[in-house]
Amino acid sequence: MKRIVLLTFIWSLALALTASGAPGGKHANQSGRGKPAAHAASGARGGKVAAPRGARSAPRMSHSAPQARRSAPRVSRSDGHRAQTKSAARASASRSNRMEAARNHSARTAEREHASRTRTAQTAERAATTQNADRVKSATLNGERALTRNDRTQIRRERAQARADTQRRIRTERAKVRAGQTMAARTRAAARNNLAVNRQRNLTFARNVALNRDRNVRIVNNWRNDWFRGGDYAPFYNYNRVWHDRWWWRNNYTNIVFVFGGWWYWNTGYWYPAWGYDPYGWYSYDGPIYTGYATVTPDQVMVNVQVALRDSGYYAGRVDGIIGTQSRAALAAFQADNGLAVTSTVDKPTLQALGLT
Repeated sequence: MKRIVLLTFIWSLALALTASGAPGGKHANQSGRGKPAAHAASGARGGKVAAPRGARSAPRMSHSAPQARRSAPRVSRSDGHRAQTKSAARASASRSNRMEAARNHSARTAEREHASRTRTAQTAERAATTQNADRVKSATLNGERALTRNDRTQIRRERAQARADTQRRIRTERAKVRAGQTMAARTRAAARNNLAVNRQRNLTFARNVALNRDRNVRIVNNWRNDWFRGGDYAPFYNYNRVWHDRWWWRNNYTNIVFVFGGWWYWNTGYWYPAWGYDPYGWYSYDGPIYTGYATVTPDQVMVNVQVALRDSGYYAGRVDGIIGTQSRAALAAFQADNGLAVTSTVDKPTLQALGLT
């Protein structure tokens, strides 16, 4: 398109130059026809060319007709030149308008492309921000789920432990009932068969309890003397409160139960308080308790002991499996009457004397 416009402009310009140059040459030729005399006269004056004497000058009136004839075409040629000039100007203006429109269109296109790229970049940035936020949220939720899963696992373990403790307690209660019945039957048989021996040994229940309580039977809380140094009483002599957290106890001992308001661990025939397993644990009695078997929990052992002491006339309280003041006093009286070291708690010789081993 630009090439066509340029060729049109060049053709118009050549046409205009041709139209403007033709009248000037003809005028010169026509004017030369009537001026030979003048040139001759000027030559005569200047000494260069001598005109003949008999030559006449061309009449002046003869130039008027050619001038009149030449004037009309000159006016028409100027009008055509102006028309061509206007056409060229309009073509140039049209071309300038089209070029301006093209530049404006290019500018608007570039602006739209820039706006599109900007929107695309903003959308990508928002998507990246949202994706990062989702990743952070997902990581946080996964961490919380992991913590919650660990808590649920711990709760399930404790519930399973509690159910196992309850089942063992039920079995122990049944065993206690059977043991109590057996002990009562043995006691009645012994009373019938060994009444004379019992009288000689002065083993009347009420009298012995009264004598021992009035004499020197008291609850013992200190086992740091030579009487408890060795033998079956070494666990009492060597007992110390050792504090550890829950994970330490579980990693070092497999038998841990919850009784008497606190946690206990089993080691070499004795149950010991697991200090620090639960910071809020509570112990009515915080010393060793002999069982011999890890399957028999401390409360089950104490229930059996309370039943045996009640049948023997040393204990008149509730059979609740708690080692309280009354239970410890009954144990101390029984130990004193049977020549045992008074520990005021459940030790191996006491269980053997009660026939519960």
